[in-house]
Amino acid sequence: MYGRSDEAWDQLTDAGLKFLVERAQLRKVTTYTEMNSVLVRRTGIPGFDFEQADERAAMGRLLGLIVERDYPDTRLMISALVHYLGANDAGPGFYALAQQLDLLPKGSSAMAKLAFWIGQVNSLHELHARS
Repeated sequence: MYGRSDEAWDQLTDAGLKFLVERAQLRKVTTYTEMNSVLVRRTGIPGFDFEQADERAAMGRLLGLIVERDYPDTRLMISALVHYLGANDAGPGFYALAQQLDLLPKGSSAMAKLAFWIGQVNSLHELHARS
C-alpha cells in the first residue's frame, strides 16, 4: 500500500509510536515534517514526500495505524500530538478518525473539534509524563 511493504509499515508504526510516546513524556507536540525526519533516521525507510497527495495520504494512513495500535491500551488518540507546521491543531484525518471511533460527534463545530484535540493532547501528556 502506498508503495511500502507490510514490513515497512510495521517498522514505521513501531518507530512512530515510540517517537510520539517520547514527545508525550516531554509534554510536547510535533509536526508532520519532524516526524517524517525522525522516521527516516530511525528506520532507514525513505520519507514521505509531502508535495505528493498520495504521500500525504500515506502519512495519514501511518498515523491511523499508530492510533490503532495504541488506542486499545490508552483510549486516547496519540496522533493528536502531530500537527501541521505553523498550525495549532491536528489535520482533518485526525478528526475523521475521532468520528469513526465515536469520540467526536459528526458535524462537530470548529470549537468542539479544537476542545476535543486539546483534551487529547493534555490527556496524552498526563498519561505519559507519569511513565
